[in-house]
Amino acid sequence: MLTVQAYAKINLALDVLYKRPDGYHEVAMIMQAVNLADTVTLTSQTGDITLNVNILGLPGDASNLAYRAAALLQEYAQPGQGVHIELDKQIPLAAGLAGGSADAAAVLKGLNELWGLDLSLDELGKLAAKLGSDVPFCLYNGTKLATGRGELLAPLPALPACYVVLAKPAIEVPTAWVYRQFKVEQAGRRPDIAAMSKYLAEGNLAGVAANVANVLESVTIPAYPEIARIKDHMLAYGAMAALMSGSGPTVFGIVGCRDQAEAIAGRLRDEGVPEVFVAETV
Repeated sequence: MLTVQAYAKINLALDVLYKRPDGYHEVAMIMQAVNLADTVTLTSQTGDITLNVNILGLPGDASNLAYRAAALLQEYAQPGQGVHIELDKQIPLAAGLAGGSADAAAVLKGLNELWGLDLSLDELGKLAAKLGSDVPFCLYNGTKLATGRGELLAPLPALPACYVVLAKPAIEVPTAWVYRQFKVEQAGRRPDIAAMSKYLAEGNLAGVAANVANVLESVTIPAYPEIARIKDHMLAYGAMAALMSGSGPTVFGIVGCRDQAEAIAGRLRDEGVPEVFVAETV
């Protein structure tokens, strides 16, 4: 038996450059892991892959990305070997936090150890890219520049120590819909990836906070104005920055100290935001 933590991610910067011939969008993102995590417990068994999830209605079959990760690794490296997966979900669903991708990455990493495959992280990364654009980042974690469709990763200096308030309204936003609606000419403020990278290299948290940007807000916020309200309130309550993560709807706020982060989270809960967490960077 082996237990692995599957960490959520936020996007400090997200730019969509153009639609590629293969149907994906070319992106440039600065991604950051946070310690809001699902717990993935793996137990070896013969032959079959089985999956149990702690959330009613979340499938435990091949439509679940964690199951597909196990099946891919089984086919690639260990035919005949099976695993039972216990998935304790804490990352909100359909939230823009890559919860499903994090679970898949944790399964790849954990089974590599449990089955004694001795695959390198880069070998696992190639398999991860077959499962989804965010899975490679969730395998490596930390702070990364992601390009291509999100699967090409380059390391960046770590985000200076801080706290992250995560607030998800009672909304589910289909990622595919957001990307279909996105128009470059309507993107508004575009991220300055070079400036963000410079501030990370300097360890300048205020500089990073001043430069967060996500072009997908131009699609999601007009359709779901509750996201803008949460952003405004986070800033009013003292967050250094507030931004939608991924295609939404979760909003994250960057905060310098835990007491202030907890205070902001408490006020958002009092206002009726159903899922609010305080996390640290990984």
